[in-house]
Amino acid sequence: MAQVSINSDLGEWGFSADAGERARLLQSPCVDSDPKNEGEASPESPSRGATSAFGAIFIVVNACLGAGLLNFPAAFSTAGGVAAGITLQMGMLVFIISGLVILAYCSQASNERTYQEVVWAVCGKVTGVLCEVSIAIYTFGTCIAFLIIIGDQQDKIIAVLAKEPEGAGGSRWYTDRKFTISLTAFLFILPLSIPREIGFQKYASFLSVVGTWYVTAIVIIKYIWPDKEMTPGDILTRPASWMAVFNAMPTICFGFQCHVSSVPIFNSMRQPEVKTWGGVVTAAMVIALAVYMGTGVCGFLTFGASVDPDVLLSYPSNDMAVAVARAFIILSVLTSYSILHFCGRAVVEGLWLRYQGVPVEEDVGRERRRRVLQTLVWFLLTLLLALFIPDIGKVIAVIGGLAACFIFIFPGLCLIQAKLSEMEEVKPASWWALVGYGVLLVTLGAFIFGQTTANAIFVDLLA
Repeated sequence: MAQVSINSDLGEWGFSADAGERARLLQSPCVDSDPKNEGEASPESPSRGATSAFGAIFIVVNACLGAGLLNFPAAFSTAGGVAAGITLQMGMLVFIISGLVILAYCSQASNERTYQEVVWAVCGKVTGVLCEVSIAIYTFGTCIAFLIIIGDQQDKIIAVLAKEPEGAGGSRWYTDRKFTISLTAFLFILPLSIPREIGFQKYASFLSVVGTWYVTAIVIIKYIWPDKEMTPGDILTRPASWMAVFNAMPTICFGFQCHVSSVPIFNSMRQPEVKTWGGVVTAAMVIALAVYMGTGVCGFLTFGASVDPDVLLSYPSNDMAVAVARAFIILSVLTSYSILHFCGRAVVEGLWLRYQGVPVEEDVGRERRRRVLQTLVWFLLTLLLALFIPDIGKVIAVIGGLAACFIFIFPGLCLIQAKLSEMEEVKPASWWALVGYGVLLVTLGAFIFGQTTANAIFVDLLA
């Protein structure tokens, strides 16, 4: 194998290895990995982590599955039916898996253990900063989406408890959507978001997985044995245009985005080898594909073109089995918000300390005040935006475009830079093929991100 010389000079901004919380950034609560020290064993050492290949599959599936599955029936409707939706998912899955393998390869080559550290080491300062800013924006937007999901599910549950007909006007003040979201956020989300560590939430992933599988089971069961009052809309069999197919890509990107968490998961394995990792992520993505496809196909065929962006909103409020699914989603999102906020806060903290050139051990006194201030600003901004942006579909479209950056653009750039850094005078055909594939990934990601951004800006303005 050709030698790889990857840029690992991180001192250009007065960087300190201890700055901020970047060593713990975006690590799954289920991943047991310690910050690396100098003199640590080589990346090929089997003693780097304690996670087996089977355990890594479960963790990757857990990182992939989440509230995003609620939008897959609407994505099938947007794409133009079952055939178009399945074809689109299968085609994108090849690029999604390859991006995960590229990140593992670059993690070994650079000896870095988190997503943004890999991008920084392989691609340099500018791309590293863009990556960290993208992570902050993505986690911020996802937190907004989580609050909207809470409001959507609470509206349905409260309608049953208050015995009010759906869509009835003149609701009491304590059943108003803005009040219920705010109350839930202040009582549960804010206290979970202030602590410095999130280790106490390490068992929340189990609840999230159970809730996700339960929602999928309910959607499939309701398709096989539908309620009498549910009447489907038009069942599309072909896309209205090619652009309609591409409009479904952001939702798929949002659903399958686990790349940011994948690097620490890879480094937590007993044997972090790229070949083994390829099998792990392939198995995990096939499982996730089955869940998303089951939800997407059955949800779309149940409601047709009339399906809501959040499929659970299409079911009657008084359906108790669906009400349990709504409760699962609310509980899952309550804990997921604080985890995503921790990730975004860690990026902001790391950027600030790196810019200041202050090691974290010298700034302990002000860390608490800064953390509380950052948490309050983040929390209040996401809450206000969630209260005035009730359409979850628009939020998913925007953050789905950002997810394309993590799935396609940054892995593609890492692959290109890694191959360009190889010390070989004569480049074999495989070298050119990999560089070309990296260019393809970057181009595809840029197209999805550009289309999503254009739709978010111009379509709403024209409307």
